[in-house]
Amino acid sequence: MNILLISFCVSFVITFLLVRYQHFHGHISGDHDLAGPQKMHAQSVPRIGGLSIAFGLLAGSLYISFKDNVWNVVCPILLACILVFGIGLTEDIKKNIGVQKRLLVIAISAIIAIIFIPAPITTLDIRHLDWLLGFTVISIFFSCFAITGLANAYNIIDGFHGLASMIAIITLGAILYIAFKHNDLLLFKLSLCMLAAIAGFFVWNYPKGLVFLGDGGAYLIGFWIAILSIMLVERNSNVSPWFALTINIYPIFETLFSIYRRLIHQKKSPGQPDAIHFHTLIYRRLIRSSNPSVSKNDLNAKTAPYLWILVVINAIPAIIFFDSTGALQAISFLFILTYCYLYRSIVIFKVPNWFRLY
Repeated sequence: MNILLISFCVSFVITFLLVRYQHFHGHISGDHDLAGPQKMHAQSVPRIGGLSIAFGLLAGSLYISFKDNVWNVVCPILLACILVFGIGLTEDIKKNIGVQKRLLVIAISAIIAIIFIPAPITTLDIRHLDWLLGFTVISIFFSCFAITGLANAYNIIDGFHGLASMIAIITLGAILYIAFKHNDLLLFKLSLCMLAAIAGFFVWNYPKGLVFLGDGGAYLIGFWIAILSIMLVERNSNVSPWFALTINIYPIFETLFSIYRRLIHQKKSPGQPDAIHFHTLIYRRLIRSSNPSVSKNDLNAKTAPYLWILVVINAIPAIIFFDSTGALQAISFLFILTYCYLYRSIVIFKVPNWFRLY
């Protein structure tokens, strides 16, 4: 309970200060580009909300370290997170750091975490791949790729009020439940710490969008969740490695599908801003078109619940079948089929009635 209160209160107060005094820092921290393909807000908003999550996470993590004497695990994670958050925050302020440079820093941070925790991926429950992962170099490289990919994936889905933050809360809830079930109190507390920090930010971000995560916040959240997902599987042998994949399937598949669509279908660079992510299509085809008189900010807030529901529906059976690789593979495959079906339905203007919330 102390962890929950510390992380939440620190995050909540700092977010309040960022919102209250944005007239002092808005010229630096504000997202002034309202015309970009991924911009769905009506006015300039501070995009440094990741600061509140970072400080909430730091406060909670230090409390855990002092109380349980787990510096050997927490310190490497925090060190890596400082680099990840730092490069993201720099982009939020300067807005001129290329994607490749950011991903390189995240990859270096991932290697630091993997080596010093240690937390490499050693199994996927796939015979030949597991044999390859038995080689340390391959295991570290693959783990680095997975962590960097998920950190970037959270930045990709951070397109509407409350979207990335609530997806993260749902995912962390799944991790902390399984950790608690296996008496892995360290992972339980680290999950709770981030969940509470995000919650302190969320109340200011949704539904009014008074502050944004920014690249720093999105990268930090995705990086932390990636580390905890790997540690959960590596520290608890009866948790299937597919549990980590299944609870993160939405941001992962959104990223992979976007790369395919941009690189293969459109013959464009996947690093360029994309105007037809799944969440963007929901906003443009389902919400904006059917609510023409509603303000842009309110329309923005109506988008995230569609994805929240899909992720919750996916997470519940994943939690139930956390130890069954076959069941988790089926759950992941079903989510991908549902995603593709709904995406195509929206594109061809044949959205099923059951998917209309408003």
